[in-house]
Amino acid sequence: MNKRKILVTSALPYANGSIHLGHLVEYIQTDIWVRFQKMQEHEVHYVCADDTHGTPVMLRAEQEGITPKQLIDRVWKEHKADFDGFYVDFDSYYSTDSPENQEFCNDIYRQLEAEGLIDKRSVEQFFDPVKQMFLPDRYIKGECPNCHAKDQYGDSCEACGATYSPTDLIDAYSAVSGAKPQRQASDHYFFKLSDPRCKAFLQDWVFESFSDPAGIALEKKQRLQPEAANKMNEWLSAGLADWDISRDPPYFGFPIPGTSGQKFFYVWLDAPVGYFGSFKHYFKQERRSEVEIDEFLRSSRSTEMIHFIGKDILYFHALFWPAMLEFSGYRTPTQIYAHGFLTVNGQKMSKSRGTFITAESYLNQGLNPEWLRYYYAAKLNDTMEDIDLNFDDFIARVNSDLVGKYINIASRCAGFITKKFGGKLTGTLSEANRKWFNQFIFCPLGEEDTFLGRHISIANYYDSREYGKAIKEIMLAADVANQYVDRMKPWLLAKDSKNDAELHEICSVALNMFRILTVYLKPVLPKLAAKAEQFLAVDAFTWKDANSQNRLLPHGHQINHYEHLMSRLDAKQIDALINANKETLQPGGQSSGLPPQARQTEAMDKTPSTPSNPPRNVEIAVAPPVPTIPTITIDDFGKVDLRVAKIVNAEHVEGADKLLKLTLDIGTEQRTVFAGIKAGYDPEQLKGRLTIMVANLAPRKMKFGVSEGMVVAASDENGGPYLLAPDEGAQPGMKVK
Repeated sequence: MNKRKILVTSALPYANGSIHLGHLVEYIQTDIWVRFQKMQEHEVHYVCADDTHGTPVMLRAEQEGITPKQLIDRVWKEHKADFDGFYVDFDSYYSTDSPENQEFCNDIYRQLEAEGLIDKRSVEQFFDPVKQMFLPDRYIKGECPNCHAKDQYGDSCEACGATYSPTDLIDAYSAVSGAKPQRQASDHYFFKLSDPRCKAFLQDWVFESFSDPAGIALEKKQRLQPEAANKMNEWLSAGLADWDISRDPPYFGFPIPGTSGQKFFYVWLDAPVGYFGSFKHYFKQERRSEVEIDEFLRSSRSTEMIHFIGKDILYFHALFWPAMLEFSGYRTPTQIYAHGFLTVNGQKMSKSRGTFITAESYLNQGLNPEWLRYYYAAKLNDTMEDIDLNFDDFIARVNSDLVGKYINIASRCAGFITKKFGGKLTGTLSEANRKWFNQFIFCPLGEEDTFLGRHISIANYYDSREYGKAIKEIMLAADVANQYVDRMKPWLLAKDSKNDAELHEICSVALNMFRILTVYLKPVLPKLAAKAEQFLAVDAFTWKDANSQNRLLPHGHQINHYEHLMSRLDAKQIDALINANKETLQPGGQSSGLPPQARQTEAMDKTPSTPSNPPRNVEIAVAPPVPTIPTITIDDFGKVDLRVAKIVNAEHVEGADKLLKLTLDIGTEQRTVFAGIKAGYDPEQLKGRLTIMVANLAPRKMKFGVSEGMVVAASDENGGPYLLAPDEGAQPGMKVK
């Protein structure tokens, strides 16, 4: 087999918040893939870094009375501890605030400038007169110009899903100081993504097929998953806009060359470049040459660069990033693998329900991190579908699959080998036992009377990121192993010494089955595999150990005394975890030891990417003073016609990140309403339930159709949206008074 040379990256976590279980979907998915490739003995380098620059980091450091560098150093240690706790094994975990990263950013910028792809133009922005700083859109809040919901962001309304410019907000105020923002002009620098050269390149790059650089795969590969390529086609067809890559001081980041420190690179420019900075730092530490570094970063003929990302940052990684690289003399990504989001018990993670769970809290509660690694693996595939962490299913899978099937094989047979046979296995098998072992090793291929080695099919599933299918295949093999032990009943044979020869064979076969299952599971369960290797007294497993030509340990192989490998998961542990994560809502509750104003930045991440709304750093630095809510009369309230509505149908809206399309029955008629509740609800779960709607709201023409009302939902910084529902007995069309 030709050896692959692969640079693998995961998206960089932002240095202004904790790692939570949603983040871990990506890092665990990537780590499993990397571990599998290393077991195949390919040359693989897995790098990542903290994304450290931007306004949120600057403001949080100011609030805590420390420097930004002190903040990012502390958060780096916290993030690294979380990743180590879940056995995410980076070859390099670095920081974007590094000399290597600055060197690459400056070089890319100068090369783009030389290509005529940098443009300078004046833009008008909101300016905070108190903080003396320009405000990104998400640091401006006010009343939505469409539905008049209060305290909405400067680019979109979370209540009705409308998008707009900050200038459209009613009674806008700074989310930093609470002051009324002013409009000021400033010169900014733009990457000319609209240039015909960029579009021509991207149209070819996104859709071209290419051969495996190592010549392993027979079929041509695609750079993007089909659904990701379709999304790229939409954005390319709609036309590409130039990208503002500069920010004004005060700003924590790298100054743009030639601007005398008066302009800084926008954090989203230097963040992906951080992959290169981390890789170069790592190779320099390994004393690798510049030629070897360039082989990965400038040449794509013999190496691969594969990015694992969330689907919300696809816009940057599949448009801006490859275009920047192409026209600055660097290699472009070989493939980009996008994954979906995590829901918990079918809903968006929520602080109020205790399901917004940090990695640190999971580990502090004493839960085994490999339980979660296994569960995620059982759910993951090669699409951008969201996955759900259902706690009942989580408990059942851990206890049934890992303990009841896999661990059970070793625990039932190891003692007999130790007590009766001095800890030595036999390699001599009867025809019946050999037949069982072959059934375990091989699985039927269609209806033909031929067989395909399980290790081949499982390897293919791992390589294509179809982890759920790999786990299913592994557990089918575990079923065969358990059926064998159940049928042979070693505990009965052990009662009579005349059965010792047969008992020796059966327990040796079972432990060899356990060994091969461990090989299959090692990318998912590295810590457990290491314990099993120690128990079996073998060298660290590679994928060759699952090969059908090397199936049995040699005759007389000595194993070590068996010790308990994994405990069962108790539902009480999940209850304790959920309760622990509700503490931030209690009076005086603290999270991560931060002052109250800084805690509000923790849960925010980067906004989903759309052509009209590319990702931004959206952490809200400080909650502004709560505006006084004016009182209204009963007559004012009477103007709002609230009705009970039955959700007849609910469906996703193509191209919308926040909206669901609802068909509502209000007794006398049916209405279509576009509601910004996608983050909290699965459409299928909404069908047939009752809710409350504003029935006399004027119809509003939106990008996706006409919305004929509004459903009523609750939300705040701690969670939501939560649809309001009437009590039992209410009927569609009833008026809410």
